[in-house]
Amino acid sequence: MNHNATLPAPPRRVRGFVLTGLAVVALAVAVFPMRRMLTMAAPRCMAGRWHGCYDTFNGLVLMTLVALPVSLLVVWVLARSRRGADGTSPWRMSLAEVGMVHGTTPFLWMTMMPGAEPGTEAGAVSLVPLRDLVTMGPLGIAGNLLVFASLGFFAPVRFAALASVPRILALGAGCSALVEIAQYVFRLDRVSSVDDVLVNTTGAVLAGLASRHWWRTAAQAPTDRPRPAMAGRP
Repeated sequence: MNHNATLPAPPRRVRGFVLTGLAVVALAVAVFPMRRMLTMAAPRCMAGRWHGCYDTFNGLVLMTLVALPVSLLVVWVLARSRRGADGTSPWRMSLAEVGMVHGTTPFLWMTMMPGAEPGTEAGAVSLVPLRDLVTMGPLGIAGNLLVFASLGFFAPVRFAALASVPRILALGAGCSALVEIAQYVFRLDRVSSVDDVLVNTTGAVLAGLASRHWWRTAAQAPTDRPRPAMAGRP
């Protein structure tokens, strides 16, 4: 008997179950502190009422969690349809695509929600950096950091062309600037602030750095493929 032989690697299915279980536990730990605000929004959301559900942060978080199983199903379908594809893992590509949409859409919805008197006059514009940070408060800053965090995390994993810090910064800044311009153009009675752009961009870059292990691998995958042998050479 060879005692020096290494143990075989666990099957992919087993590793998939383990990772899924860890993800479920992590989600439960993250949701537990928010249980009170989710239960407050649940009656209105389950009744399909617009006011108190889709126009509030609590209701938005609840509906995002409710839609999570659907998003995971979409990931599974996309990954199965890509089985055998070249390049990066089909599961990684599918999770990145769905993660960008699922994690960004709810925050975009909130940023485009109108204020008390939409359409009456052009919204306020604040172009002095760092002036509005004081009025945001910790919760406002945290929310702004999360607006494009999913985009910054998953975009470089899916698209190798975005796998660099300057490009993630440009992506976050460009998307945030478009949101602020849209708020002003559509007269949503919201403040178009340069501080929102700065904080949103910071959140995208920090999230991108958190996924750097995966997006660097995805960026290098095409160059790691073996080159075909030249004709006439042994």
